Amino acid sequence: MKDRIRRKSEEMGYVPDPLLSALSHYRLTSKEKPAQSVLAWLNPWSSPKRMREIGEFRLYWEGAKEAAERLGFILEEFCTAEVPLKRLGQVFKARNIQGVLIGPDHDLSLDGATTDLIEVDWKDFAVVRFGRSKAYPSVHFVTSAQASNTSKSFEVISERGYRRIGFVGLLLSMRIFCSGYYMAQQDTPKNRRLPPLYFQEGESVVERQDRLAVWVSNTKPDAIITDRDDLPRMLADLGYRIPEDIALATTSVHDTPIDAGIDQNPKEIGRTAIRTLVGLIGEQNFGIPQNRTEILIEGTWVDGSMLPSRSQ
Repeated sequence: MKDRIRRKSEEMGYVPDPLLSALSHYRLTSKEKPAQSVLAWLNPWSSPKRMREIGEFRLYWEGAKEAAERLGFILEEFCTAEVPLKRLGQVFKARNIQGVLIGPDHDLSLDGATTDLIEVDWKDFAVVRFGRSKAYPSVHFVTSAQASNTSKSFEVISERGYRRIGFVGLLLSMRIFCSGYYMAQQDTPKNRRLPPLYFQEGESVVERQDRLAVWVSNTKPDAIITDRDDLPRMLADLGYRIPEDIALATTSVHDTPIDAGIDQNPKEIGRTAIRTLVGLIGEQNFGIPQNRTEILIEGTWVDGSMLPSRSQ
């Protein structure tokens, strides 16, 4: 009967009361009016449409939108490229918006500068952001468990029969995949521990290709974990076959052409961000916190043709 009622209510367009969703730990009377029904998704990209061209980020949005609607809210996008930062707070107040979800930033290797959000006064809003890419505002954030995901990848690849597992990635402080790689190597015999190869910002394609060639020649990996979408092409240009010569696993199956590796569960990252934001609104916990919370979502290993199992 409960399922029948729920289905019928959805057909008739009913949604949960947003205030009751936000303040689920309080007992409220039915006479109270919802405080607000819109949550803001703040897009900090200078070219806003490009954010959803990133697979992970598009799924963040989908997960967040899904969770918001389930809780009775509307998730509405505001672009810093279109609204002056000093006016954002006024816009949110005029719209009776109490919760702001700062959309994911992008790394410096992509085109377009992102916005410095220091001009926004956050004291009247509950705020959650994705990732650790910006120092400000220092608010609660949700992101993928990059270190443990890489450690998990290393473990699975070892179980598949690979013995010389390397790591190739872009050196950025916001990315900590390499931390998991270092941790995983501690249980590996020293003669099988390979130094990671980091690409630097500003390097040309030729410089990276040359350094990759030297690194592969010196370390002789039979498998590589990477966050680079261009690594398969670079290895092919050097004459290496995948997976016959070198197998590959990616830190994100959504944003590289590599079919084996980690699904970072981006939709769950988006859903968790909304649930966290709604909880802050319920507690009337506004502004930049004294101690921020980091919520890490574990990824899931995905088997693929680029990393077949080998006999032990």
